[in-house]
Amino acid sequence: MSAALLGHPLERLRAWWGTRREAAQSRRGLPVRDGFDPRGGTVARIAGFDQAMVVVVIALVALGSVMVFSASVALPDNPRFSRYTPTHFLNRHLFSVALAFVLGLAMVQVPIAFWEKHASRIFIVALVLLLAVLIPGVGKVVNKSRRWIPLGVMNFQPSELAKLAMAMYAASYMVRKMEVKEDFVRAVWPMALATAFIGLLLLREPDVGALVVVATIAMGILFLGGVNARMFFLIVGVLAVTAGLFLYFDDLRRERILAFLDPWNPEYAQGKGYQLTHSLIAFGRGEIFGQGLGSSVEKLHYLPEAHTDFLLAVIGEELGFLGVACVITAFFWLTRRVVGIGRQAIALDRVFAGLMTQGIGIWFGLQSFINMGVNLGALPTKGLTLPLMSYGGSAILLNFVALAIVLRVDIENRQLMRGGRA
Repeated sequence: MSAALLGHPLERLRAWWGTRREAAQSRRGLPVRDGFDPRGGTVARIAGFDQAMVVVVIALVALGSVMVFSASVALPDNPRFSRYTPTHFLNRHLFSVALAFVLGLAMVQVPIAFWEKHASRIFIVALVLLLAVLIPGVGKVVNKSRRWIPLGVMNFQPSELAKLAMAMYAASYMVRKMEVKEDFVRAVWPMALATAFIGLLLLREPDVGALVVVATIAMGILFLGGVNARMFFLIVGVLAVTAGLFLYFDDLRRERILAFLDPWNPEYAQGKGYQLTHSLIAFGRGEIFGQGLGSSVEKLHYLPEAHTDFLLAVIGEELGFLGVACVITAFFWLTRRVVGIGRQAIALDRVFAGLMTQGIGIWFGLQSFINMGVNLGALPTKGLTLPLMSYGGSAILLNFVALAIVLRVDIENRQLMRGGRA
């Protein structure tokens, strides 16, 4: 047990109790059982977990389901969705949530040692799927982007798996390269090449939003893993120059930036700035307390993708500033808690578990920040959903899996602090 944890009175009391009991059992010739819980006198099992985090996640998912229904109920009036029932998107969303919940329960049972052992293989599987989605006839094209693989019951988006795979692989990489983290070539370049390769595949789809998230996860874990700060800022500089060149040669992305800077310009208001202007109108109509649940006007075929990328705008219009503030606070708390569990794991000398968990925290925090920034007009438009809330089967599935792994890290942390084995 680390010195930092022993600094807490409760942990000192538990350590003292465990020491006394082990000494008493030794004098009696009794075996000392790892995992003894001084409060119950039994072997520690999967009983202690972060209940507050589970409650926040359930609340976000529940609110998201209500808002997905509200944002999509009028879509069948559009000729494009005339074949669908008013509850079509809600039913598919609830199916994804149910499937994700079952898979999450299964993932909680998997020890973190399994993910550490197979991190590289999972990363390779993610790369193979990113390659497969680019193959004509395999990948599905929607809105000029080839990002999905049809699986019958749902369309799977490999870029969502890539985010989790990157968190695992980068954490595993830093554990393996811990002794050479001061050597730029040996510590950084192999990871940089892996990130660059996955970035090229994401650009081919294209999915710039996912690329930003994946690259930030990689850089964040490198930084938290102890890579020299000068090396870190050099990587950031290289990525900034690369992004500048990309924008310079990509007319579509450059036009989106210009529309973001001046969305009300007549040149952009009916083009690349259309979504942003109607999103801002939705927030303006919501004011402090909102128009009331189900009373959004912008969802009535004015605001595109209202049930996916721009769900927060519908929340702002129907629930007002108070509703948006509650969502922002919940995501801030969730991100902070996930990162805190990662720090706790590192304090217990579980470096892989800690870095992977902090990488997942970066993923959730950054993606929710980008989605909110896009909805509020603070960032250029990106095709990123709001985690746990927006419509999207792959996103919900991988969000639950990632949080289930975080919950497993927390459970193993608690078992270790009780004197047991993870």
